Amino acid sequence: MFQRVLWVSLTQVLRSIALVLLPTAFITLLGWATAGSSNGNTSDPMRAAIWLWLGAHHVVFNVLLPPANQAGFLSYLPLGAMIFPILAIRSGFVRAKNLIELDDQSLKLFRTVFSLMYAGFAALLAWGSGTSEVRPVLYFVPLTTIPIVWLATLNLRRIRKRHRGIDIALRMVAMGVGVSAIVYGVALALHLSTVQNLVTVLQPGWLGGVLLLLFNLLYLPNAIIATFSYLVGPGFAIGAHTLVAPLTHRIMEIPALPLLGGLPTGRHPMVLLSGIAVFISGIVMFRSAMNSGTKALAAAFVCLVSLVALVSYLSSGALLTKAMGSVGVSIWQLTATIAVELGVGIFFAWAIPAAARSLIARRAV
Repeated sequence: MFQRVLWVSLTQVLRSIALVLLPTAFITLLGWATAGSSNGNTSDPMRAAIWLWLGAHHVVFNVLLPPANQAGFLSYLPLGAMIFPILAIRSGFVRAKNLIELDDQSLKLFRTVFSLMYAGFAALLAWGSGTSEVRPVLYFVPLTTIPIVWLATLNLRRIRKRHRGIDIALRMVAMGVGVSAIVYGVALALHLSTVQNLVTVLQPGWLGGVLLLLFNLLYLPNAIIATFSYLVGPGFAIGAHTLVAPLTHRIMEIPALPLLGGLPTGRHPMVLLSGIAVFISGIVMFRSAMNSGTKALAAAFVCLVSLVALVSYLSSGALLTKAMGSVGVSIWQLTATIAVELGVGIFFAWAIPAAARSLIARRAV
């Protein structure tokens, strides 16, 4: 049985990697050929394809920037790109379940073997693709790929049915992201001329335009999370010593990216009123979870705060240079703000009925 699990894991790991890596390699080769490179060595676009594949797994990079070989760090990676390895791994996992009979014990074994093999191949690709200018940070490979495999192979429907608190947390996070996406879409529509000017400045050409569109779509979730942080209060940064928040607008030069066309042009203190929605969410969480007991309420609170911390981490980071060393949301500020506002809402949802019952009891006496 174990040999069967090993063989199926190996084949499905290779298939899952190829499902994302091969199309990426085709795109990079097409871009390399269209750009008219004078270098006939195809190893460069192949390395770029591997770097893009690793970036989709949120593996960070150390870089040396020309012409002075200035040290840089790339950890601000597209949150939307994670969907491709997750779907590929999910596909391999489903195929494996159809190939072999997996009870609960065998399923745990398969997921463990699959995760270790996937991380091992990712580490080999990271090690083999490194150059003196671009080096994937090897110890990040297992720290990111193994959780992605476990996330991709989870049965969320089953978990949500068994754990009421997790289901509530997921629904609330989805609602917050949805509202933020609508607000960001409205902001882009109101600043459409700025977006068009940014595209014109880049002059990407037809292939560059397609790649630019794909690039912006993959970074769109990062922008939505930044919008969520802006609505809640902490805001976000676009470089060192910058802050875009309802009460603070401290920003200098920005990269010429169409996604940034929807940036606020000044302070908007009234936006802080949207924090009331998080307070109300705490009340709703209390009312929804208490029907299943205190444990469900605690699980919902911990799960939601943990999800906010995880998404904050994945949607922020450094963008090569020291000047862009802080891009995206502040992990601890956004997490702490959500935890406090939710906690206050939960407290009021518990305290007001308790005080009312106490008052009614005293009058009855």
